[in-house]
Amino acid sequence: MHQFLGPDFLLDTAAARQLYHDVAEELPIIDYHNHLGPQDIASDRKWDDIGAIWLEGDHYKWRAMRWAGVDEAKVSGSASFREKFNAFAEIMPRCVGNPLYHWTHLELQRYFSIRELLSPETADSIWEKTQAMLAEDSHSARGLLRRMQVRFVGTTDFPCDSLEHHKAIAADESINDMVVAPSFRPDQAIKIEMPGFNDFIATLSTTTGRQVESYSALMAGLIKRLDHFVAHGCLATDHGIDVLRFAAPVDDAALDVILEKRLSGADLSELEIAQFQTRVLVDLSKAYYERDLVMQLHIGAIRNNNHRLHASLGPDVGGDSINDLPVAAGLNGLLGEMDRDGHLPKTVLYHLNPNMNEVMVTTAGNFQDGSVAGKVQAGSGWWFNDQLDGMERQMTQLAQMGLFSHFIGMLTDSRSFLSFPRHEYFRRLVCQMIGRWTETGHIPNDRELLDGLVRDVCYQNAANWFLKQD
Repeated sequence: MHQFLGPDFLLDTAAARQLYHDVAEELPIIDYHNHLGPQDIASDRKWDDIGAIWLEGDHYKWRAMRWAGVDEAKVSGSASFREKFNAFAEIMPRCVGNPLYHWTHLELQRYFSIRELLSPETADSIWEKTQAMLAEDSHSARGLLRRMQVRFVGTTDFPCDSLEHHKAIAADESINDMVVAPSFRPDQAIKIEMPGFNDFIATLSTTTGRQVESYSALMAGLIKRLDHFVAHGCLATDHGIDVLRFAAPVDDAALDVILEKRLSGADLSELEIAQFQTRVLVDLSKAYYERDLVMQLHIGAIRNNNHRLHASLGPDVGGDSINDLPVAAGLNGLLGEMDRDGHLPKTVLYHLNPNMNEVMVTTAGNFQDGSVAGKVQAGSGWWFNDQLDGMERQMTQLAQMGLFSHFIGMLTDSRSFLSFPRHEYFRRLVCQMIGRWTETGHIPNDRELLDGLVRDVCYQNAANWFLKQD
C-alpha cells in the first residue's frame, strides 16, 4: 500500500525514484506561459485567506464546483471567500480521479506543510493554518514563487497593455533572482471576425498615436507595440487560435478592402477572414524571427459555449471545451508560408484536442531546419490535458515520432500563484515513464544518459530557450 502523495508518488521503479530524487526534485522552474498578474508580483501581493488565492478566477475549480451542484453564488458570485472555501472543501472528496484532487493536496503540502485531506471535517483547521501562513512574507506573491524555485515567469499580455508593472519589476533589485517577462498576445488584432475587433483598432490607434485605416498602418501599429514589449524584456509571443484558418496570402490592397469592410460594420466571408488572419500571422512571425522571440500557437478551444454564463460573467469562467475541427492542412500551410523565406521563429504548437497529438508532432517535424534543436515544438499537454494521462499521451507520441530529448517541458498556463506543484506532477511523470522504459529494457540503464535526459526535459531545454543558458 503506497502513501497518498508520499515521497515516491508515481515513482514505481527504482530507476524512477533515483531519477526524481537525485535529479528532477530540486531543479528550478522555467514557467514560460502563464496568466499570473504582473501587478501582483510588482506589489508583492498578500492574500487575506486561502479562499481568495484559491478561488478568485480559477475556472478549473469553478467547473468542478458547478458539476458537484454548488450554487453559483458560492462559485464566482457574492458569497464570501470563506463560504466559497467551505463549498470547495465540501466537494473535494468527490473530486477523486480529477487532477484537482492531486493538485489541491500537493499545494497544501508544498506551500503549507499540511498533509490533512481537505474535507468538510478539516476545513476549519486548514483555513486557520493557511491564513496564519499567508500573512507572512514567505507567502506573498514573490515568496510563493521563491518557495518553488521559479526562475522565469512568462505572463500573457495584450498589445496595448502599458507594461507598467513589468517596468516596476525590472527596476526592483530585490527581484533579481527571477525573470518576469511579458508575452505578446495579439489575438484582438488577428480575430477580425470577433465583435471586439473595431474597438481594438480604436484602442491601438490611440495607443500608437496613428490612425489605423489600412493594413500597413495596422501592422506598423502592432510592430510598434511589439517593440515596446521587447524593450520591457519580452521573450515570447502567444496566440489563441480557436479556429485555424488558412488561405493563400493576398496583397495589401486586398487586405485594405477587407479591413475597410469590417471597420464599416459589415460581415466578412470565411475566405476574407482566412486571408486576413493568414497575412497577419505570417507578417508577425517574420517580426518575431527578427527579434528572436518564441511564437506559441494555442489551437483548438471552443469558447464561451454557455451563453447564460458568458452573459453574466464574461469569458474565461469555465464555459470552454475541446473543439474537433480539422487542422493539419491549414497548420502546415500556415507554417509553410512563415518558413518560405526562412523567417519561421522558434515555435511551440499546442492543440487542446488530444486526438491531434500525432498531427502536432509530425507537423513540427516538417519544419525543423537544423538551426535550433527542436526549433518547432509539439507543446506539452494543455488545459484539459495537463493531467497524467494527457501528458503521458503527448510525451509518448513525441518520443515515438520526434525527439523527446529536445522537449521544452511543462508550463502552468495558470492564473494561480499556488499552481507550481504542477511542475512536480509533470516531473514525477517524466521520471516514471523513463524509469519504466529502463526497467523493460526499452532504453539502456546508463546513468549519465538518463540523468541528462531528465534534466534537459524538466529544466535545461526551456532554460536554453528562454534564459539563453548554454
